[in-house]
Order: sequence, then C-alpha cells, then structure tokens
Amino acid sequence: MRPVRLMKVFVTRRIPAEGRVALARAADCEVEQWDSDEPIPAKELERGVAGAHGLLCLLSDHVDKRILDAAGANLKVISTMSVGVDHLALDEIKKRGIRVGYTPDVLTDTTAELAVSLLLTTCRRLPEAIEEVKNGGWTSWKPLWLCGYGLTQSTVGIVGLGRIGQAIARRLKPFGVQRFLYTGRQPRPEEAAEFEAEFVSTPELAAQSDFIVVACSLTPATEGLCNKDFFQKMKETAVFINISRGDVVNQDDLYQALASGKIAAAGLDVTSPEPLPTNHPLLTLKNCVILPHIGSATHRTRNTMSLLAANNLLAGLRGEPMPSELKL
Repeated sequence: MRPVRLMKVFVTRRIPAEGRVALARAADCEVEQWDSDEPIPAKELERGVAGAHGLLCLLSDHVDKRILDAAGANLKVISTMSVGVDHLALDEIKKRGIRVGYTPDVLTDTTAELAVSLLLTTCRRLPEAIEEVKNGGWTSWKPLWLCGYGLTQSTVGIVGLGRIGQAIARRLKPFGVQRFLYTGRQPRPEEAAEFEAEFVSTPELAAQSDFIVVACSLTPATEGLCNKDFFQKMKETAVFINISRGDVVNQDDLYQALASGKIAAAGLDVTSPEPLPTNHPLLTLKNCVILPHIGSATHRTRNTMSLLAANNLLAGLRGEPMPSELKL
C-alpha cells in the first residue's frame, strides 16, 4: 500500500487555539508554523511557503507575486484570518487559479462594538480626562472643563454601509442619533431602511455630519478618500473615526485639520503604517485617540476567526466548498 502524500500547510503566525487544533487534527496535512506572535520576515515567509499546498496568513502578511513565485505550482489555497483582503495580490492569485478564504461576518459585531467605544472615548475626551486625574489636573468641578460632544440629536455619517457599517449604526441608534447619512459605491435602500439612512455624496456627508465613521473597504477608489478637501468640508465641532484601513485617510491632512482646529477630534483604530512610529505627529495631539488595530480583539472572536480560517483552508485543499470563500 502506497503511503498517503501529505499536503504541506504553512501558517504565518501563532494563531488562537481553536484554529490550531483544527489544523493539527487534519491527518492529510503536514503543518509548519512561524512560531511567533510577531510578523514573519519576508525572507522567512518565502522560505516557509516554498512547496506549500496551502497558506494561512494574517492581514499583516503581504502576499504578492514574489511570495506566490516562491510558493510554486503546488499552492492551491490561501486562507486569510481577516475580512480585509487588501494585503493579497488578488489579480495574480486569480491568474494562478488559487482559491481564497477569508473571515467575514464573525468579526462584525466585535468591530462595531470597538467603533462605538472609540467614538465615545474620543468625543467625550476620556484619555484626556484620565490623564488629568493622574497628573493632578483635577482641582475642582469646572463648568466647561473637558467638555466634549454628545450623540443625542446628532447627525452620524457612515462611509461604507456594509456589514460593519450597519452594525455600527444599529448600536448608535439608541443613543438618540437624529439622522444617519451614508456614502458608498451605490445606494443600499434595503440596508438603509432600518436606520432611515440617507444616501449622499461624500462631500455632503463630510459637510453635514457631526460624527463620521469610516467603515469601507480599502480599494483604489477609497485610497486617500479622506483628505484635505474632505476635512475642510467638515464642521469644526465634528469628530472623525476610522476603523477601516489606514490608507483610506491622508494622515498628513488629518494632522493639519486636528492641529489647526478645523475639526474637533479623531479616533483611529487603523493607521498607515502599522504600527505607527512613536514619533509620528498624530501622537502629539490630545484630540487624537489612536488604538493598535484591535477592532476584532476579543477572545471569542479571534478564536472563531482562527477556526474559520483553518476550515476554509482545509476545505479548499480537499476540493470542497469553503465556509467563506472570496469570489475572484
């Protein structure tokens, strides 16, 4: 009896337990993993992926033509533990007939929770308030000290009314938001009906919103979308939140808008690059709250993502339908 030839799987990082166990139980696979919580260096990725049939990667792994060439003809499946796929060279992947799995839906609610948390943290100036308590700035109650902006009777503009955008609107509605606006590639009347959200142009959304939440995908059309012109149209009392991708925002223009008082505040869970250098000008501003891309960071969600990524990979390798396959 001929021995069964195992399929090589390369995993670019330590992943949560549920996904790791699913791969370990796959008798038809030989799994190799970059055993670190830090990103794999490009040269190590090239070495590890060589001859692999399947690749399980993260959003910080840039899978470009060089990596695909290093993998060789065996590579049949790429499974990314993310909903975003802007780190994958999709045209090249499609050309080679490689299937792609990703992890939508499972992180929607968690990311929406983080977006609302970041919005409230930013508009009510919580980091500043915490620092004042620690450094002795809290001397007495003062009528206008640390005043921010509230959601009641406000207008909220959402850039990208997809799954996450809708989940954010759903959570903000009970705060007494008076009006929702949204922009995107096209109107989405069925999705917008729940919030009575109005489809407007991007300049209109910038000009009319008290709070702006960016929740779109990074595409050639959205890269640099939030730039000097966008910020100049915003109200001086407006708060800007980005939980999509850093490259949707021109950060130099955002810095100027914040430093000059053109807009009130900004909260970012994503930056360009990631991590943001510790000497970046945005980090000098009190009215800018920056988080280290933790939108999906709950134990349950990250475990669910890892399991879905593993199951996508295994199904693809076995020629079966993936639980969540990206249509190329």
